[in-house]
Amino acid sequence: MEAMEQAKRIKPAARMEGLPTQFFAKLVAKANAQIAKGKDVINLGQGNPDQPTPPHIVDKLKEAADNPLYHKYPPFSGYLFLKQAVAQRYREDYGVELDPATEVAILFGGKTGLVEISQCLLNPGDICLVPDPGYPDYWSGVALAGGEMAFMPLLEKNGYLPDFSAIDPAVADKAKLMFMNYPNNPTGAVAGPEFYEEAVAYAVKHNIVLASDFAYGAIGYDGRKQVSFLETPGAKEVGVEFYTLSKTYNMAGWRVGFALGNADVIGMINLIQDHYYCSLFGGIQEAAALALTGPQQCVEELAARYERRRDALFTALDRIGWKAERPGGSFFCWLPVPEGYTSEQFADKLLLEADVVVAPGVGFGVHGEGYVRLGLLSDEARLTEAVERIGKLGLFGS
Repeated sequence: MEAMEQAKRIKPAARMEGLPTQFFAKLVAKANAQIAKGKDVINLGQGNPDQPTPPHIVDKLKEAADNPLYHKYPPFSGYLFLKQAVAQRYREDYGVELDPATEVAILFGGKTGLVEISQCLLNPGDICLVPDPGYPDYWSGVALAGGEMAFMPLLEKNGYLPDFSAIDPAVADKAKLMFMNYPNNPTGAVAGPEFYEEAVAYAVKHNIVLASDFAYGAIGYDGRKQVSFLETPGAKEVGVEFYTLSKTYNMAGWRVGFALGNADVIGMINLIQDHYYCSLFGGIQEAAALALTGPQQCVEELAARYERRRDALFTALDRIGWKAERPGGSFFCWLPVPEGYTSEQFADKLLLEADVVVAPGVGFGVHGEGYVRLGLLSDEARLTEAVERIGKLGLFGS
């Protein structure tokens, strides 16, 4: 009884109560409930790569695990050899020069850095410009910092790029941070050099730090090579880019990411991590360095795999009359909801009547309403089957 009374007196900090609701936890629960009933559910709502990590990377981890040096605490900011490896990758892929000692921070996955940067830069009440729709963990970092979000609508008519001219200049002058993400989650949109040049000029004008989420940078279609924000003249003066091995090398469970660019911001991220962590296991860092500096054929093959899946999906979509733009990057597809449904109602219908999971667009922001996100994380046959099941509901004109 005393323990129960004590539990009643435990009050969380205000920051805990201010965290955004994890929308997709509810999506997972709904899907699991159907699976528990014995349903053959095709899950296209996830963002978790379905392929294994390439064998040469796994073998390097097995070998490195025997090194007694890695059984001790690693350097607080990580091993220099891993920072040098990601700097080499950026030099070879994007022509970007990075100082491994001052312009690279090692992260416990990209998500961690995307949350930490708000904590590094925002005081309570400070404004952060956030894409809508966008990755929900941007919101989490701003909430933990006590900041306020001003949303930038990503509209189809603008190619899902923010319209900087539509942002209230008074809001822009108060903003300290802006997130941008191309190739984009959830829309699959891509950005070119002209957009980043405009973004850098805007950041200079309003004294805003830019945070480029480049998680899907290795995934481009139709011969397109994605553009890094850091290729833009002046980029390192105004911002940083977040890169992860999760998608590029199917290493989502390994939790290896990087913040790259402005030395002042990198220093802040390293400092806050000094208080949170003692870096990654050294064996993982050695295997990650091999991933970055070794043969890159596995990356090319992965992008080609996703392109085949995209093409198979859209061929099937065309057959049932569900019209949408093909993504230029990422492994996500952004599809309009038929008239008469909200995105959540439509997602529920597909789950309950077709045993197909899709992510409701509203989970990514107000301007995500009217769309659902599908992931290219099943093989072509399974993707085609999912669309055929949806087609049997008769929701689209063929």
